[in-house]
Amino acid sequence: MFRPFPVFIGSRYTRARRRSHFISFISLTSIIGLALGVLVMILVLSVMNGFDREMQQKVLGMVPHATLEAYQPLGNWHELSDELSARPEVAAVAPFIQLRGLLSNNGVVQKVLLNGVQPELEDRVSIISRFFLPEQGRLASLQPGEFGIVIGDKAANNLGVKIGDKVTFIAPDVAVTPAGVFPRMKRFTVVGLFHVGAGELDGYLGLVHIADAGRLHRWKPDHVQGLRLKLHDLFQAPQLAWELVRDRSNKDYDYYASDWTRSHGNLYQAIRMEKSMIGMLLLLIIAVAAFNIISTLIMVVNDKRSDIAILRTLGATPRQILAIFMVQGTVIGVIGTAIGCVLGILAALNVSAAVRWLEGALGHQFLNSDVYFIDYLPSQVMAQDVLLICGAALLLSFLATLYPAWRASRTQPAEALRYE
Repeated sequence: MFRPFPVFIGSRYTRARRRSHFISFISLTSIIGLALGVLVMILVLSVMNGFDREMQQKVLGMVPHATLEAYQPLGNWHELSDELSARPEVAAVAPFIQLRGLLSNNGVVQKVLLNGVQPELEDRVSIISRFFLPEQGRLASLQPGEFGIVIGDKAANNLGVKIGDKVTFIAPDVAVTPAGVFPRMKRFTVVGLFHVGAGELDGYLGLVHIADAGRLHRWKPDHVQGLRLKLHDLFQAPQLAWELVRDRSNKDYDYYASDWTRSHGNLYQAIRMEKSMIGMLLLLIIAVAAFNIISTLIMVVNDKRSDIAILRTLGATPRQILAIFMVQGTVIGVIGTAIGCVLGILAALNVSAAVRWLEGALGHQFLNSDVYFIDYLPSQVMAQDVLLICGAALLLSFLATLYPAWRASRTQPAEALRYE
């Protein structure tokens, strides 16, 4: 098969030849270094993509994308809901009432955020129904007047309760009676347990029927705190929240709005920033491997000075000599990048299962939901990241060949053969 002259000579120089075993060993280490750099970069960025995905699909699927609330109980929420649902940015709307307080059982107390929801509408704006434990209730178990509550499995374990047990909700305000001042309390029956995998949600979130939450607030029937909005594009939430308040500045209620960037925006931005910074740092690993290619080719050029001189006397042009050593460096870069790409994709696809196995073998959980927002290691391989990493590795490898190849092309036959 016909091969161009520079490709033929350059590929032969890449393989070991009698006196150049050490140089070939250095070439092998350059390939290994480049492969490790590509592998680690694909693996780490895939894990960061996994955190990003879990943040968007799970945590931000549970919390409101945006909310519109009034400073007093909202009575015309059906009309307002129809108006908001007609907006093209809005995917679904549901009413809610929130209460903050404590849950207590047998002397164990922990904080809780109670969301009063309407079960038939909540599924439109939340993905909570996906995370109910098998045979551990469902959202429809919340019935008005029965004072049922759905909590996370972490909260249930902390309180020592299961389906059918009673817990006491302690409100932050007090009731004044002739006997003194007492906190307001209400007994709830646990009718459902869920597990999202996020400690903030599994440990501190509770769901009750919106009618029961309104009774705890002592509001009139069918009055709510506000409306929860699910958007087609969650990144439109800040702009939409501002527009909703602006458009209703002269209405019968005083409104205010909030969105997910105020409650979880810092965490999301931290994940995005960490991905960028870690990507830049890991790129230095590939750069170090590229420097190894430079040193390898310089050693090859010094070792092959007599060969270069002979090629020049046989009619090889400086451009052909330049191409020979560029081919050799490019071959190292292509092989290292290809090996790192394949191993990196395989590692990224299996890292979640590997970490779960390692946790089981060691009996230690690396990601604790008390510290992190999820309790497992996610991973998502993205084609654009793989292409970007491989492209950067190939580009650095190619640039690393330029100086040694230029030095080789400047070799003068007479000088090189003087002491041969």
